[in-house]
Amino acid sequence: MSTLWQSQGPSSFSLPFRYQLENRTMATEPRFSGLSPPDVGVRGWRGHEHFCWLFCGMWNVKFNNCAGNKGVRYETNSLDFKVRADGTMYAVHQVQMPSKQLILMVTAWDPQTLGRWEAIVRFLVGEKSQHNGHKPKGRKSIPGELAQQQSDTLLPWRQHQSANGLRRQKRDWVIPPINVPENSRGPFPQQLVRIRSDKDKEIHIRYSITGVGADQPPMEVFSIDPVSGRMYVTRPMDREERASYHLRAHAVDMNGNKVENPIDLYIYVIDMNDNRPEFINQVYNGSVDEGSKPGTYVMTVTANDADDSTTANGMVRYRIVTQTPQSPSQNMFTINSETGDIVTVAAGLDREKVQQYIVIVQATDMEGNLNYGLSNTATAIITVTDVNDNPPEFTTSTYSGEVPENRVEVVVANLTVMDRDQPHSPNWNAIYRIISGDPSGHFTIRTDPVTNEGMVTVVKAVDYEMNRAFMLTVMVSNQAPLASGIQMSFQSTAGVTISVTDVNEAPYFPTNHKLIRLEEGVPTGTVLTTFSAVDPDRFMQQAVRYSKLSDPANWLNINATNGQITTAAVLDRESDYIKNNVYEATFLAADNGIPPASGTGTLQIYLIDINDNAPELLPKEAQICEKPNLNVINITAADADIDPNVGPFVFELPSVPSAVRKNWTITRLNGDYAQLSLRIMYLEAGVYDVPIIVTDSGNPPLYNTSVIKVKVCPCDENGDCTTIGAVAAAGLGTGAIIAILICIIILLTMVLLFVVWMKRREKERHTKQLLIDPEDDVRDNILKYDEEGGGEEDQDYDLSQLQQPETMDHVLNKAPGVRRVDERPIGAEPQYPIRPVIPHPGDIGDFINEGLRAADNDPTAPPYDSLLVFDYEGSGSTAGSVSSLNSSSSGDQDYDYLNDWGPRFKKLADMYGGGEED
Repeated sequence: MSTLWQSQGPSSFSLPFRYQLENRTMATEPRFSGLSPPDVGVRGWRGHEHFCWLFCGMWNVKFNNCAGNKGVRYETNSLDFKVRADGTMYAVHQVQMPSKQLILMVTAWDPQTLGRWEAIVRFLVGEKSQHNGHKPKGRKSIPGELAQQQSDTLLPWRQHQSANGLRRQKRDWVIPPINVPENSRGPFPQQLVRIRSDKDKEIHIRYSITGVGADQPPMEVFSIDPVSGRMYVTRPMDREERASYHLRAHAVDMNGNKVENPIDLYIYVIDMNDNRPEFINQVYNGSVDEGSKPGTYVMTVTANDADDSTTANGMVRYRIVTQTPQSPSQNMFTINSETGDIVTVAAGLDREKVQQYIVIVQATDMEGNLNYGLSNTATAIITVTDVNDNPPEFTTSTYSGEVPENRVEVVVANLTVMDRDQPHSPNWNAIYRIISGDPSGHFTIRTDPVTNEGMVTVVKAVDYEMNRAFMLTVMVSNQAPLASGIQMSFQSTAGVTISVTDVNEAPYFPTNHKLIRLEEGVPTGTVLTTFSAVDPDRFMQQAVRYSKLSDPANWLNINATNGQITTAAVLDRESDYIKNNVYEATFLAADNGIPPASGTGTLQIYLIDINDNAPELLPKEAQICEKPNLNVINITAADADIDPNVGPFVFELPSVPSAVRKNWTITRLNGDYAQLSLRIMYLEAGVYDVPIIVTDSGNPPLYNTSVIKVKVCPCDENGDCTTIGAVAAAGLGTGAIIAILICIIILLTMVLLFVVWMKRREKERHTKQLLIDPEDDVRDNILKYDEEGGGEEDQDYDLSQLQQPETMDHVLNKAPGVRRVDERPIGAEPQYPIRPVIPHPGDIGDFINEGLRAADNDPTAPPYDSLLVFDYEGSGSTAGSVSSLNSSSSGDQDYDYLNDWGPRFKKLADMYGGGEED
């Protein structure tokens, strides 16, 4: 068996003993001095199959320091092993392990100095020969390979020779793990171990390694010399990035053939304290109720250390550095050094004095060792939450207010309180109650949500004549109950005095809506009732006067002094102003106070019906066949009265004239209906007025003679009047009917002919070609505008403007280049070309457009409403008066050129050129 242990001191360097690896021996003080093999030892067997390993026995762990090891205690990180005070390590029970090694952490610590030291103990598997059955004991059980611990080369592949000269079966070594401290400063590459096979004396061997860190990412962390077998680390290691590596070493010949089986190499990165504890949050917020007892939990702060948590490098401890403010004590809180729980340690938390504490918490690794550990800080803000430990108190013991009578929703007094608890919280919000002085519930107290004041408000009108003052006792409390042990203050109760002021109240009618019953038709001036009002102001001497406010039919009068109601007209139940037999009127009662007040009252008169309306026959018109037994007329009656002054009705025919009863008869159906029919076998078609007497059942009864217009007409087999029969019944003979039909036919024919004529004319208008625009077409029309009179001599015209102007200054002073064509030119007159006899159609248009342009561009042109000179005719005119011209044509002039002037002159060309009209 091969055994290896390591110790870790404050410098965190691994301290391996020298074994068959090329490595240096490093030591730090104090340190473990060694590990003594036990009497029984660690027994392990390894053959062709895998076996479980059985551990038993004891080992000795020695520790040396300057104090002589007094009081030093030992611990392990395994429940299967323990260490006694003398350093003896033993297994508490039998342990089976499936792996090739066992790694334990042994810790030595001094309770007095709080110093701690750690060492890693590794147990490796030994070998037992299966050929001779010998069981090693004590030190003799250690394999022979461990006897070569002073060698610098590890021979993982060994060949054994048996006693009889036969070659024994090859077994692999169990290679102890290789420990590499992180953050090493080099130089690199740094040799870790040398591996060689004992066959290298016979053949040339090439060594290689595979696995994560060699040929797998991260690549080339480790390398090996293929000839010598020396393995190196090429750069500094970081345990927080990767804590261990598993490599496999290979040995092949020069042809690549496997010489030895691959062996496993385990490389562990030894942790260094290179990471500070980091708080999850830089600021923590917590709260605690004021008045909390010591030991009350407040909050938890947490810091994580990236170093190995199984070593002191990653073991974080907490402490409170400062507390602000330090009131009422500088140590109001404490923190659990391992869990980070902050709890109260002293009493006296009072939110009204200190509302918030700021606590600086420090986290230190190396189990809180400030000399070697790394630290970090965070801020814990602890808010002292409010509890209802202060009852509300009135600022004064008495309050007063005043309210006018008959007013509601009026604030009469404001009650102010003082509460030292947190504003606008249930511990501060006030609730007011009236505990005495208001049995009728006239007042309530509402809380102002902003100021917390109590507003005494009138919710039920008070009456000065009933209560002139109120003495209220009020109490104030909070929404939240008081904290345990807190009593109500005597200042939580106060008195409120409220005075009621008298105002002028309106008179009122004691019986409003007053109902009286009487028969309709009472005569004018009848006294119906007295509708009087009462003035509630008993302490004021005031007079009440009455007037009508609403009387739809103007049937009533009221006495202005005493309120007596009399009739001004006959009351009729059948009037449109009556609703459900009730007539309603409204009256006003006003006093003479300052200011005056008035009240209204409604009088309802229920009118009892009397038989004052005779029945009316229904229907007023009907028709019947000229022969009996074909149809009848159903008749009834309508009465404006109500029962019992209505039906049953009596229908009868009058005796005069006698033809009524001769031609007609009435048959009673029931109390409200009867049938009118012909008595004779035939009655000539026509319209007949049949009088019928209808009598109601009133007391006394009333009757009415009504006339029904009956149209007698010929009927078909179904008993319905024919169309001709209906017309004949209306009073027209056959001749008249034929004449009406002929007139209708003639009228329809004339309308049809007129429509045909209009369509034909419209068609002719569309087929005729138009010579000019429709708006300018005046053909076939004789237009007479006016008489022209006797000529220029008969007109009062000033013709001097057509002569030569008296002065030419305005023309001479005109700017060059601007000239009007209607002005006389200065200097020699230009010679114009002689126009041809037949003018071109465009000459007239050009002349007009040229004159228009000159007028538009002339800045000296007179306004449009002035007299314009269009052309200069010279010093005199050789032409005579235009009145002497004869409109008739001599007929010897050729007007054919008018045909070239366009469609507008085509009519003239046709008239004077001999053309034919369309």
